[in-house]
Amino acid sequence: MKAGERTECGSGVLFEDWDFPSDDSSLFCDSSTPISRLQGHITWLRPQEICQSPVVFPATIHHSHAKQGLLGDCWFLCACSMLLKNKHLLDKVFPPHQPMWGDSKYKGSFHFHFWVKGHWTEGYAKLHGSYEQLWAGQVSEALVDLTGGLAECWSLSHFGSEEEEQHTSKENHNQARRQRLDLDIIYPLRATCALSCSTQSIPGGDSELGQHHAMAVMEWLDVKTVAGSRVRLFRIRNPWGRCCWSGAWTEGGAGWRSLDSVDASDIQARAAQGDFWLDETEFLSQFDDVTVGYPISEEGHLRNIYTGNPLPHRHHLAGRWVNGLSSGGSRNSSTYSSNPKFWLKMYEKGEVLISLLQHRKWRQYADRPPENDVRRQHYQAIALHMWKVEKKHFHLSRTVNKPPCASTHCHAHQREVVLPGQLEPGHYLVIPSIYQPGAEARFLIRVFSSSSSSLSALSSPAPLLPLTSDGEWETSHFRGSWVEGSSAGGSRNFPFHGQNPCFPFTVCEEPVTAGLNIKVTLRQSRADTDLLPIGFHIYKIPAGEQFHSIPSEDPVASCVPHCHTPDVSLSCSLPCGAYLVVPSTYQPDCVGEFTISLARRINRRVVKSQEKLGKAIQEVSHISMMRS
Repeated sequence: MKAGERTECGSGVLFEDWDFPSDDSSLFCDSSTPISRLQGHITWLRPQEICQSPVVFPATIHHSHAKQGLLGDCWFLCACSMLLKNKHLLDKVFPPHQPMWGDSKYKGSFHFHFWVKGHWTEGYAKLHGSYEQLWAGQVSEALVDLTGGLAECWSLSHFGSEEEEQHTSKENHNQARRQRLDLDIIYPLRATCALSCSTQSIPGGDSELGQHHAMAVMEWLDVKTVAGSRVRLFRIRNPWGRCCWSGAWTEGGAGWRSLDSVDASDIQARAAQGDFWLDETEFLSQFDDVTVGYPISEEGHLRNIYTGNPLPHRHHLAGRWVNGLSSGGSRNSSTYSSNPKFWLKMYEKGEVLISLLQHRKWRQYADRPPENDVRRQHYQAIALHMWKVEKKHFHLSRTVNKPPCASTHCHAHQREVVLPGQLEPGHYLVIPSIYQPGAEARFLIRVFSSSSSSLSALSSPAPLLPLTSDGEWETSHFRGSWVEGSSAGGSRNFPFHGQNPCFPFTVCEEPVTAGLNIKVTLRQSRADTDLLPIGFHIYKIPAGEQFHSIPSEDPVASCVPHCHTPDVSLSCSLPCGAYLVVPSTYQPDCVGEFTISLARRINRRVVKSQEKLGKAIQEVSHISMMRS
């Protein structure tokens, strides 16, 4: 059973998700992973059909680890371990007091909330498109999705030779040093922060599943040996549910003999199935990198892992890089200054964390890239640069030609990069960039600070992206609104979906050539900080029937799941006929205005012409002067 969405169910009728059904479309994407061998052999059952008394969590929550199966989602399971250490975070993801099996109020679904693009929403595999899309990922991404906070990946390997480091600028050198693992920095926060470790080969030489496996650090502590020295031990959990280590600290290993027998017995007893212990030397030598999730207090405040101090002030703004408008590339490019720009104002001295999070772009591959290159599958190489400026005397070109006061180490193929700093009061210019000029993506700028601050965009948001130039297109625009109680029916999971506004259109001729012939964009008229989750369906009106209501048949095309974005788009190929576009918010009774842009490709006949260019146009320049 999947994590479902709220629906109005009749008595005895259990929930079914129309947008994420119990069939192969929810499991598979391109059938390029080992789970594709399951096609044709899947039986969908509810938990109560599998066992007599199903439970979500056992009585002892710390033993409720999920075991990884055939799906390559170790990165997500490792992030879930943070929820077991912080009940207030678990309650945010899985709200308590939901009806369970056997309860008369149970309707066949549970609600799980995830942080996506600045908002909390429901359904994780559904948000990605299918379970197969969860194959291979980054622990840092899952940590952010589960907490709404921040996570950083620290390398355990060297960043380069001494000669390379000598040619690194001061600010980049400091950034590189900061990203190298220093366990002493986060040791005081070990009980509340998340720590995960990854390797390209399994520790101890076990290569059963090949490359890039992530594991969770469940516990780490400093222990005094019999000789009086101290040793730092880590309890690692393998999502496979079995031990894969044969070092000095396995059961019966030589390491335990260096400890007091009582201490050794107590520590070994903490290991659950799939757990194993190793010391700091083994830890640093066996793993390639670690991911650190920032602690979040019960009040919802992020804590700085470098200082341990809370960062109660937070802001976020959405933006986008658009080719020819706001995608200026790196500082190597002459168009760098056209990138989106933001003002950060510090009202007093304080600690600051600035995050640049780009939205994922799904891409299809004939040959799936290797798992350890997952970041390059979906993300642009991004970076953040910041300058302290005097706003009254601000000159853009002069500013960006000076060295920034702070920047990320380099452009990185990461979903999110984080820039920490200790800032004085004043104005700061923050510029996010993609390395390649003209590359396009959406992003979110987030600021967490210990003292009062504000964040604002330097210019208005970019307009809608233009349609691809692949022939002649005829575009129509429709305006509408969702009104509570009359035309805000919500998604197909709700019985009032048919009350949503409907916009009929026709496809009059078959495409002359194969390809797309319809493009629909739904844009909501709301501030980026107050977006509703939106989507739309396209229904075909049966031949010979008049349009009276939404047809009972399933949509022929859909732009779902509903997303907290300014606009959502869908391109498709439709045969001749009459159709309806039905835009909706996810929940019913959400009020808002919107615009629908509908583009239809036109197949014009070629007209032979001998028309020639007439009189040349003379370009004249005029200079106007203002007299005072």
